Amino acid sequence: MDHIKRILSYTRRALEDYEMIRAGDKIAVGISAGKDSLTLLCALAELRRFYPVPFELCAITVDMGFSAGMDLDPIRKLCAELNVPYTVVPTEISKIVFDVRKEQNPCSLCAKMRRGALHNAARELGCNAVALGHHFDDVVETFMLNLFYEGRIGCFSPVSYLSRTQLRLIRPLIYLPEKDVRYFASKAELPVIKSPCPADGNTEREAMKQLLAKLDREHKGLRYRIFGAMQRGEIDGFKPTSRMQGTKAYSDEE
Repeated sequence: MDHIKRILSYTRRALEDYEMIRAGDKIAVGISAGKDSLTLLCALAELRRFYPVPFELCAITVDMGFSAGMDLDPIRKLCAELNVPYTVVPTEISKIVFDVRKEQNPCSLCAKMRRGALHNAARELGCNAVALGHHFDDVVETFMLNLFYEGRIGCFSPVSYLSRTQLRLIRPLIYLPEKDVRYFASKAELPVIKSPCPADGNTEREAMKQLLAKLDREHKGLRYRIFGAMQRGEIDGFKPTSRMQGTKAYSDEE
């Protein structure tokens, strides 16, 4: 897997910069069956072989209960090949969100319920950390969404601690651009499954993604400058690193 080297480079950099992994951690990787979470799973499974800090892995998928369903057998096969135990958590989240509550803006409630199911399953499996597949573009998009729609400066954190569940949330792909995730998922032939959610692709996030793509074409490097500003401002746990060079933090040239 020569194409995984770039993925590992970005992932290890984030793990070290933010001290995401501690010796003896048992980490649950949240698997949505999309390209991001599967790329994260492959990266951590590979790093597990030689990373200086020893850790265990397992993978968890929260089944939303959509009638269309998803064939998760390819995911099971991948996890078996990577020697990562895989757990599927059945829920009725889709029924609650779309049929019972009939949410006009379902994403917030859905995400909250999904997180709760994932965290509970992680604790039951004896995990003390949960790894999520948010990448570089997710960081910038979330920052801009909060600014545009909520009028606040903020983002999710690279590392956060949930006192209620005593879980640590880590996001090892925060330096990895989405285009590299796409390339790896294609080259590695990852068993990506399209989300059956009717709201998929029709969200404020998708609109922000398109806006940032347009602005970045007109002002090349804009997303990297925004990310660099977040680090220099130490927004929500993001912090500058010794590798940053001016405003070109983790640019395509690296």
